[in-house]
Amino acid sequence: MFHLRYRIPRASGEGRICWPWIPSGRMLGAMSDPVADLLAFIDRSPTPYHAVEEARCRLEAAEFRPYAEREIWSLAPGDRGYVVRNQGSLLAFEIGSQSPAESGFRMVGAHTDSPNLRLKPRPDLSAHGYRQLAVEPYGGVLLHTWLDRDLSLAGRVTVAGEGAPQTVLLDFGRPLLRVPNLAIHLQREVRTDGLKLNPQQHLVPLLGLEDAPPLPELLASELKAQGIADASADGILAFDLMTYDTQPSGRSGARGEFLHAPRLDNLASCHAAVSALLASASRALPPFTRVVVLYDHEEVGSRSAEGAAGTFLSEGLERLAVGFKGGEPQGLARALAASSLVSADMAHAVHPNYADRHEPGHRPVIGKGPVIKVNANQAYATNADTAGLFRAVCAEVDVEPQHFVSRSDLGCGSTIGPISAAAVGVPTVDVGNPMLSMHSCREMAGTADVEPMLAVLGAYFSAAV
Repeated sequence: MFHLRYRIPRASGEGRICWPWIPSGRMLGAMSDPVADLLAFIDRSPTPYHAVEEARCRLEAAEFRPYAEREIWSLAPGDRGYVVRNQGSLLAFEIGSQSPAESGFRMVGAHTDSPNLRLKPRPDLSAHGYRQLAVEPYGGVLLHTWLDRDLSLAGRVTVAGEGAPQTVLLDFGRPLLRVPNLAIHLQREVRTDGLKLNPQQHLVPLLGLEDAPPLPELLASELKAQGIADASADGILAFDLMTYDTQPSGRSGARGEFLHAPRLDNLASCHAAVSALLASASRALPPFTRVVVLYDHEEVGSRSAEGAAGTFLSEGLERLAVGFKGGEPQGLARALAASSLVSADMAHAVHPNYADRHEPGHRPVIGKGPVIKVNANQAYATNADTAGLFRAVCAEVDVEPQHFVSRSDLGCGSTIGPISAAAVGVPTVDVGNPMLSMHSCREMAGTADVEPMLAVLGAYFSAAV
């Protein structure tokens, strides 16, 4: 039923052909296998740009229309839409039966990016008979997990044309690169000293033997295969390309309890947010406005025009408040005072081999449901009010949440939650499904956790709590 490896039918993100199996919002509400749908979503999203494109296709199948940031928005109850910024971030909404100034927003936020190895601007290298590509780690990469993997390249490429340059999506969709381990015979000290990797020296992937074509030629050839007939090596102006593991996502465990996939952090939350919005769109219209925001660049601090520290959410919410029936006095401030945000990002499950790294009494288990994340120093935005709201919504669908807090002697990661809360002044709760191998090339989560998170976010978008 699902395509677990794909090639984009057209190289351009604009006007991409959506796959025929993508269900409508009503169908998503009765999704027979949400786990399979999640795995398909991940495998179709090797980069943030592809994740946004996948979300866009699903939204348009449910009659969400595109809005442009340069347009004036005029909105009415029941209007559904989305806006994309810089291809990596997306904001989707359904206007409620009352104006946002009266009933506010219910928002779910997540991020589209994941740690990986990204190509440098002039990546072609030749060394000792091999063609290689220079890469730079993006985010907090578990470097050793990228060794001995069948890697491909995907992202976006800007090409010259008759008019203005055109930026198109690209996915090679096949094994193309590999970072080989050094044989133990040549580093026997690894047994006692452990593996030590220098990202500049030891993570340069092999593209081929020294007579292999340079990257611009490969890009031009692939673009032609994906519909850009006049693409040429000389016409490649720039690119944002990243490596990814080509092994399809899958399940394991004695009873299929586990998911193994790249980019679970945080495409699993993106999938949950979009799926919950689509499922909710088939139900009765609530008074409040439903919003999903998917940000790029969370893994590197969110400091970008399309990141959580930028203006994407605040400007989008202002348009929704002001654009409703011509707007209302102090509409945005009134709307935000009646709003809440669920920051959905994956959570740390207790590792059975390293249980001492987890705070006693706060050790989430895979398969036991969504996790509420708390940090006294505001690495997470959760407080008593917002945790109570989330627990009340969980109770609506008979889900019991778990809890996570870091040990007092260990640092704590952060999310879009505190950044978004500070930017728009909205009460926020940080939650996520439990997982292992976070920031690995291939991560691990639980099949039994997919549906409860969908149910809770769906209830949040629909319940009177």
